[in-house]
Amino acid sequence: MEYNRAIVRKPGRSVISGLTSQDLGQPDYNLALNQHQSYVRALKACGLELLELPPLESFPDSTFVEDVAIVTEKGAVLTRPGAPSRTGEINFIHPVLKRYFPLIYMVQPPGTVDAGDVLRIENHFIIGLSKRTNTEGARQVSRFLTQLGFTTTQIQVRSGLHLKSEVSYLGRGYLLTTSTYQDEPEFAELQRLVLPSEEAYAANSIQVNGTVLIPSGFPTVKSLVEGAGFNTRSLYMTEFEKVDGGLSCLSLRFRLE
Repeated sequence: MEYNRAIVRKPGRSVISGLTSQDLGQPDYNLALNQHQSYVRALKACGLELLELPPLESFPDSTFVEDVAIVTEKGAVLTRPGAPSRTGEINFIHPVLKRYFPLIYMVQPPGTVDAGDVLRIENHFIIGLSKRTNTEGARQVSRFLTQLGFTTTQIQVRSGLHLKSEVSYLGRGYLLTTSTYQDEPEFAELQRLVLPSEEAYAANSIQVNGTVLIPSGFPTVKSLVEGAGFNTRSLYMTEFEKVDGGLSCLSLRFRLE
């Protein structure tokens, strides 16, 4: 799919206190800002029109806009993040989504969903059940996406924070994955590019209009992706990695005519 729009949110100073399962130290705020600006420039270079939202200091993780919504050309789903500290973010993204989408579904309690667990492969969505996405949330999202005309399945997230922490669909039938999911039956029809364990962070890469954005510092992943015929652009993501963030997390990408 070709995208023409994206929504991003500038990180606030509170990002240094974001949720993390890592032991990589506290982010450097100024460096995080610079890395975010580079990310924004990369999306624009790929042809996207961006809506750049202001920081939300009360929500340290709010720069990771991906988790609060699933956006498609047919409509959107407002999620309900699994971390209690993030639930309030939906009140700020909802009016933004209304600018673009006349049809917005909303996940209701007790369902929880982080959209980092929702992987789109063409017109099919795979929903990962994780610490952040529960069975009820997955059930609701599956129903909403089915009503929008998509198909869905569910799998268990076996490692990593989110499904997309370890799996990315690059388009043209290619899947970038860690060894955790290389034999997953749901991905059996895809060409799997299996990255080494020491480069697992780069499993979260994004294809934007023919260019795959990958984190800097992962040469094997770069070679794998370029070997599959994709152009690549490397971006430094060190400060977002410290708070469990990846390239997909920082934007909502979609196409509207």
